[in-house]
Amino acid sequence: MSFTYPAFLFALSAIAIPIVIHLFNFRKFKTIYFSNVRFLKEVKEETQAKSKLKHLLILFARILTIIFLVLAFAQPFIPAINQNNILGDKAISIFIDNSFSMETISKNGTLLDEAKKRAIEITSAYKATDRFQLLTNDFEGKHQRLVNREEFIELLNNVIISPATRNLSEIASRQSDVLQASDSKNKISFILSDFQKSILNLENFKKDSSINYNFIPLKATENSNVFIDTCWFESPVRQYNQIEKLHVRIKNVSEKIIENNSIKLFINGIQKTPASYSVDKDSETEIVLSFSSKEIGIQHCKIELNDFPVTFDDQFYFSFEVAKHIPILCINGTDINSESPYLNKLFSADSLFIYSKVQENKLDYSSLGNYNLIVLNELKSISSGLGQELKRFMNKGGNIIVFPNQVAELNTYKDFFLSIKANYYEVLDTTNTKVDKINLEHAIYKDVFDKKTFSATSLDLPKINEYFILSKNIRTNEEFLLKTQNGNALLSKYDVEKGTLYISAVGVSDKFSNFAKHAIFVPTLYKIAMYSQVSLPLFYTISKDEIIEGKSIISGENVFHIKSTTGKVDMIPDHKVLDSKTTIYIHNQIQEANNYNLFANTELIQGISFNFNRKESDLTCFNEKELKEQVSKYNLIHVNVLDLDIKNINSTLIELDQGRKLWKFCVILTLLFLAVEVLLLRFMK
Repeated sequence: MSFTYPAFLFALSAIAIPIVIHLFNFRKFKTIYFSNVRFLKEVKEETQAKSKLKHLLILFARILTIIFLVLAFAQPFIPAINQNNILGDKAISIFIDNSFSMETISKNGTLLDEAKKRAIEITSAYKATDRFQLLTNDFEGKHQRLVNREEFIELLNNVIISPATRNLSEIASRQSDVLQASDSKNKISFILSDFQKSILNLENFKKDSSINYNFIPLKATENSNVFIDTCWFESPVRQYNQIEKLHVRIKNVSEKIIENNSIKLFINGIQKTPASYSVDKDSETEIVLSFSSKEIGIQHCKIELNDFPVTFDDQFYFSFEVAKHIPILCINGTDINSESPYLNKLFSADSLFIYSKVQENKLDYSSLGNYNLIVLNELKSISSGLGQELKRFMNKGGNIIVFPNQVAELNTYKDFFLSIKANYYEVLDTTNTKVDKINLEHAIYKDVFDKKTFSATSLDLPKINEYFILSKNIRTNEEFLLKTQNGNALLSKYDVEKGTLYISAVGVSDKFSNFAKHAIFVPTLYKIAMYSQVSLPLFYTISKDEIIEGKSIISGENVFHIKSTTGKVDMIPDHKVLDSKTTIYIHNQIQEANNYNLFANTELIQGISFNFNRKESDLTCFNEKELKEQVSKYNLIHVNVLDLDIKNINSTLIELDQGRKLWKFCVILTLLFLAVEVLLLRFMK
């Protein structure tokens, strides 16, 4: 305990006055003569003990009256905990959480309205000369400075709900940047939020003892929400007129069980596949929506459910494209007869594929990026230059399938395969064998055979005359598709950066096997070609500063536009072209969840979709007690947690700033002990 005016404590010497009066009784006695004192002696013995008790109680009352009267003038106070109180003006930063979760209802309206009200009360508790910073989740440039009280309130009135979300450590760091740049030595931070558990990363909270942080938790009357978390397709590519299975994850963050609620799927504005879902309290569920794509090109989709009061996450947008064409390039050897009639017939007969073929010595390396799939058809060797271009092609998402030549220069193949960490051809085995195992779990063959009736032994599988034995390096990411009877890989798949490499142990010619004539050849090559489509993200997340990679090479001086399907948004994003690949930078310019189109000048390039961050959907928050436990856990001694239920926040802030003043209690106690003395004198006989 400290004193504002400690000099008044010298007045405590006045305590000696009642003590002296008690010790030396200065009353004058009057002599009275009695004829018989026998009765007076009896009265004296009975009242002497009571008289001493009365005098002692009066003495104590007088002493305490003087003590608390002196203390009232000395003005005692309990110093503020963890406060660096320095005379002078103050720099105060106030963060207002304006994320979606602040739309929930409290006793005084929405949590955002209550936060604004509290912010005004905070500014009223300080002097007119103090400076204030307003900060929100948007981290706007106009909020990165200190202003006076009037300007602060004007900025505060313009704060609205935003899709942006920030962790607590990010907020404190941004406040610190502004406060540390101030000349004021009194630096105070206030954070008004519902303190969702998803944003509270106190383990990364900066321990800056020069700033006094104050957390003010705001409570909603009910924290319940049902929302669409994410969605994904069961198959990696979309095909025209084929059944697609869309998986949707729904989460229930409430104490209520949801049963048979409706969920809707819209494709290009037309409702498809009505369905329902049920989910237990504080749980999640996954449902599958089935539909078929009846149109080619870009498909803009939306999943929708109904929930109240939090509605920002009741819609989920995504886009995909049903390919019009799949460009395929076949690189043949320099021999006149190197061209394969089987490949020509398979890909030329289907209008879905744009099939091109070229001899190895006439290949234009710069054109490789125009294709989804490249077939290396029985090349005698792979030059280092071609190998580098093919590796770059796969790194960008391209797909390659290799059919070897019977007299191939194995060292050149080995160098190429080792550069992408794949197994390589070791030796040509001329032993007759046949295909014995098919990987039915792989997407290539997943829906080709009926698993219930399938038996490899009963099928007439391809017969092998000769094949190349591949090395067996366990460090590769090899995934076999076909195997021979002796366990050697006949067709394998490798992931290379964003692309895929398929290695066949046999060539397409009849000298190797009857694989090209067999029925399994068509679905194998067809599926490989189908899966060569560029797999673009179904959706992006707002406020994550997403980067969009164009699906095709775009040359020339193009002006890119991102336009919403509703026509309300038309923005020109920043872009860069590197290695013939266009990258679009959003820079948080999109703030509305919706479907969008990307244009290069007037040419439609691709469809993109944006959704609000689901981080705000989980409304589980820390209450005041839990928040204090977290602060204590990480030993944040410069952080205070203020009680939301206080009626007058001004007095609490003054107490935090100046300590707890006790002079009023001293005055009350002075009057109390003075009254006790009067009562003792008047009623205690």
